[in-house]
Amino acid sequence: MILTEFDYARPTGLDEALTLLSGTRGARILAGGQSLLPDLRAGADGAALLVDIRRLAELRGVARTPDGTGLRIGALTTLAELAADPLVLAEAPELAAAARANGDPQVRNLGTVGGNLAAAGRATDLPVAAMAADAAVELAGPGGRTTLTAEELAAGGPPAGTVLTALLVPAAGPAAAFEKTADRATRYPVCATAVRITPGGPRIAVTGATARPVRLRGVEDRLRGGTYGTDAVLAAFRAEPRELFVPGRGTSAEYLGHLAGVLTARALQRAGQALDR
Repeated sequence: MILTEFDYARPTGLDEALTLLSGTRGARILAGGQSLLPDLRAGADGAALLVDIRRLAELRGVARTPDGTGLRIGALTTLAELAADPLVLAEAPELAAAARANGDPQVRNLGTVGGNLAAAGRATDLPVAAMAADAAVELAGPGGRTTLTAEELAAGGPPAGTVLTALLVPAAGPAAAFEKTADRATRYPVCATAVRITPGGPRIAVTGATARPVRLRGVEDRLRGGTYGTDAVLAAFRAEPRELFVPGRGTSAEYLGHLAGVLTARALQRAGQALDR
């Protein structure tokens, strides 16, 4: 299909972008465009104004937080940059692996951290890694800056009129991992899991097999204080309600629950091995 008519603006600062978003009904943010532009072409979405924020250098790059306990990842950092960044590889390897698993090189070179986190209706890879990391997202809006947890963002999306400016990630070291089984045609996850091993126990999140990215606190509780062997992990997943897993694309809820357990067991094993080095 041909794109419908819309206006276009390319602000040079964040304040200008926020003014454009709040001043035009139906304004949409354009960053990587990997989700928005196909939806506009297919007629699945509409826009009266595209606000192109790609010039906003303040939203790019990876740095340590001022207190040194985590990372601040700019929302316009591309997936390719995230996957290769030395700080991310050392302190948040589940995020690097999730970015590396996303799409193909062309998608990763254009797709952004913010866009992947905020993509509505798609089982993208970064949200589960952010949830397992206990990360937060920083948003800028007419009322100033605020934060949401990665879980809150996954549940409701960014508030209207706001711009996702950064992902704030506690540093973990190597004790984190990401695993994925991808749909061969789309590269979206049939199921993807991310884990972090912390002193209080594992943090585990799943997407693709579920209606939206979810943190599996029940599984975490069943594994806390024990071993992370495959049998224990699969037993913890079997105790989850089957309705948590949504059948589709020729798969059953039973299959997806088992697949989620297998992928989580692999991720926990890799995270544990990295911790022991």
